[in-house]
Amino acid sequence: MQTSIKFIALLAGASVSIAAQAVRFDDWADKVANAKVRSDPEQATQKQYFDAKEQDALDRKLTPNTIVFRAGEVAAAKKSLAQLARIDQKALTPQQRASAATIAWNLQGTVDAYPYMDYNFVFNQFTGVHVQIVNFLTQAHPIRNRRDVENYLVRLDAVAGKIETGIMQSRGAALRGILMPTFITQASIGQLDRFLDGAPEQNVFIATLTQRMSGLKDVSAEEQAKFAADATAIVRKSVIPAFEKTRALLKEQLPRTTADAGLWRLPNGDKAYAVVLRQMTSTDYTPEQIHNIGLKEVARIEKEMDGLLVSIGYKEGSIKERIARLEKDQKPKDADPRPQLLARYDEVLRDAEARAKELFDSTPKAPVVVKREPPFTEKTAAAHYTGPAKDGTRPGIFWAPMPGPDFRIVGMRTLVYHEGVPGHHFQVALQQENTGLPRYRRDRVFGVGSAYGEGWALYAEQLASENNWYGDDVVGRLGQLDAELFRARRLVVDTGLHAMKWTRQQGIDYGIPPAEVDRYVVMPGQACAYKIGMMRILDLRAKAKAALGDKFNIKGFHNTVLETGNVPLPVLEQMVDEWIAKQKN
Repeated sequence: MQTSIKFIALLAGASVSIAAQAVRFDDWADKVANAKVRSDPEQATQKQYFDAKEQDALDRKLTPNTIVFRAGEVAAAKKSLAQLARIDQKALTPQQRASAATIAWNLQGTVDAYPYMDYNFVFNQFTGVHVQIVNFLTQAHPIRNRRDVENYLVRLDAVAGKIETGIMQSRGAALRGILMPTFITQASIGQLDRFLDGAPEQNVFIATLTQRMSGLKDVSAEEQAKFAADATAIVRKSVIPAFEKTRALLKEQLPRTTADAGLWRLPNGDKAYAVVLRQMTSTDYTPEQIHNIGLKEVARIEKEMDGLLVSIGYKEGSIKERIARLEKDQKPKDADPRPQLLARYDEVLRDAEARAKELFDSTPKAPVVVKREPPFTEKTAAAHYTGPAKDGTRPGIFWAPMPGPDFRIVGMRTLVYHEGVPGHHFQVALQQENTGLPRYRRDRVFGVGSAYGEGWALYAEQLASENNWYGDDVVGRLGQLDAELFRARRLVVDTGLHAMKWTRQQGIDYGIPPAEVDRYVVMPGQACAYKIGMMRILDLRAKAKAALGDKFNIKGFHNTVLETGNVPLPVLEQMVDEWIAKQKN
């Protein structure tokens, strides 16, 4: 199946804005989106998708992770795809066709991925159910009032059941020979050790609840103490035993695991990898093609970095060795530099907001802040961004892991541009605030992999460099190039691991930190989205410049990309083509 042909075909045809088919499509799409979110209470909470009464009911539930639930998702996707095929695409507006193609991409991805669901590994240290549930309840579940606290306790009481379901799935997968690699199993055991360390009263579920309740006006100090005591009782009675049982399971499985890292080792691993590569990059590139793109980009970027390194006196050794020396030379002198580093991140973020006005005439209403990654996940987490709450109760957040004792200084600026401004914060918050899009697109109900979002964030890093945001800061510029080099190396290592039988050590030797290699092992294909997405956005910008000449406007181009929102890259290309055609008139 040729992805680009299939989904661009959904975009073809004339626009009839008031046609009955168009009205029918809007109604159909809203119903499909509502059903999808309704079946996923955790997503409903994060998006606050429904009216107060229905939302409150969902805020008391966790999303099922049963086999029946997963099968139901696939059945619903197949039914919706059949319904969509009966809608006349020619009767839709351009934006509706973009919506139709995005929905189709998501639904088809659900169907295609179903045979390989167990390859996600239930208890991996990045996206495992034990990580997801901790992050969701301690960060995403709102604590705005008494009712939210009551709902939190109901959900907390359901945690053990969700973990138990995961244990059953992990046991079933193991019986079919689907086990995590040894090093992933060991990392997850270590993560569970950290969760279980200390008294129940100090558990992350209790500590964060206590902290978040402290500002509530409708819950007295005595009531807060009572809620904390209730939460502690739940954690002691059911949550800790469930996590202990999970740790025991992984220790039991550990002797049966091997060091083999890639999907190639699993049944139909090549087909599984093709599915995730297509979903993550929204292209039909083969592993070999992506591998070769990566090799060429690595060579190009290293050549540019060599010149800059030589200019500041770093002349000997490989690029990796010289960057390591530069990083060491930038090491903070303070015993605990974390407060100063957080302040520096914030300073760069505010400077970026001021500079962005030259390139963007549309910026988010929602603010963005930087916070340190919570201790439970800090040792294994990568820097990341979470979007703002629509009701204004939570800003966009750039989460910065700083476990120490070593701290990465060289890439601080480019990390802000990627996760914050003009990267993920602009991309996520502007889409969320865009009333010109249907609700399900504003809230990204139909996910389409990472090529658009991560491609935009990496494009944002280069945009800062192109527009001289670094000035004479050669170290910061090297940080930007090193970050891009890292993304290029990812193309080589991800495909190497999953299609070419690379070992974990080969990935590390190629220049990828061990924790990142582990991430690619448990999240195949996702690491390829950044560089492929960025290159496609740059291609579209070049195409627009060539077509428009003096009529090209960078702010208009950025508006088009960001207003379209998270879509497969073929859909984005069609929207840019339509913008180009309008500018010519």
